[in-house]
Amino acid sequence: MAYPKLRRYLGLPPKPIRVYDVVQQLAIVDEDVLDRFGVDTIELGRGFAQSEADWVPWTLPDGTDCLVPAWTRIEREERRWMIRADSGTILAHMPDGALYFEQTYFPMASDDGPRTVREALDQTMWTAIASPPGPVDTKALHDGAKQLRAKTDKAIIGLFGGNLFEIGQFCHRNDLFMMMLAAEPAKAHEFLDELMAIHLERLERFLAAVGRYIDIILFGDDLGMQTGPMMSPRMYCEFFKPRHKLLWNRAKELADVKVMLHCCGGVRELLSHIIEAGADAINPVQITCRGMDARELKAEFGKDITFWGGGCDTRDILSNATPEQVAEHVKRQVEILHPGGGFVFQQVHNILANVPPENIVAMFDAVNGQEA
Repeated sequence: MAYPKLRRYLGLPPKPIRVYDVVQQLAIVDEDVLDRFGVDTIELGRGFAQSEADWVPWTLPDGTDCLVPAWTRIEREERRWMIRADSGTILAHMPDGALYFEQTYFPMASDDGPRTVREALDQTMWTAIASPPGPVDTKALHDGAKQLRAKTDKAIIGLFGGNLFEIGQFCHRNDLFMMMLAAEPAKAHEFLDELMAIHLERLERFLAAVGRYIDIILFGDDLGMQTGPMMSPRMYCEFFKPRHKLLWNRAKELADVKVMLHCCGGVRELLSHIIEAGADAINPVQITCRGMDARELKAEFGKDITFWGGGCDTRDILSNATPEQVAEHVKRQVEILHPGGGFVFQQVHNILANVPPENIVAMFDAVNGQEA
């Protein structure tokens, strides 16, 4: 919803709004906007879904017309939008008045759901909905990555995922998976071993297709809350660190890539372990969480990991401050995080629907040395 407003504010011609990530309501940012702000990284998915047949009309919550991937099963029922699995199960919904989809079905939370992880992955919101590149085979994946590499000098990020903790939450439901980790460790290890076998198999296939064309491979696992990690360092080291290490090191064996972990929340207590497991960069550096002061993070971990984010607080500043306040905040964050390298500017997580376009402009112009 913020993107068409930004285009109008910049005086750019209207273009179709392509919502590539329906769950988070994220639009593909067009080249003219990327060039305006000097953006030098892009995600691999923009190299796919190039045909008009790949997109179908939809309407954003504010009434703006847009396009969504044709393979996403979005249906209207009474006062909500729904997303269905191929089986017909309702996986997620967005009630009227909401701005994003939320998961409604957790396939392994009851005894009548699928018994294998592979089956369950087709029945959770985050793993069943294929954002671009969409449902493509290995050859199409290779060809799309090759074509994208040939037409851009930007750093290309290949979004792989490989989530462990989060997929446990997606499959079992958050409370049940947390209880499993604490009270049934053998069962948790069995689940994670089955999941790891799938991830490693898919990682081999993914990097065989695109590894020579990407610069960064992006893994995900949100391990933090506003108040700190969701688990103790001991629990992270038992269940997740060895598996993260295996995945991330295998990626580096298969391709000349840097490993970035998308990990929301306050994770300072886990950061040394994440570094030891092989992460080269962490995103989004959620600076409003406990323990995530940018200056302290830079001093303690700056020589060992790149901070890909933390450049602008999206919770309070980007949405609510004046453009001048946004610019000053951004300049302070850059001054803290850029010395010695190891910093890629990004705001903390997504630019949300209610962000004024003048604040977006002020943020990026501050990075590029222009006054708000």
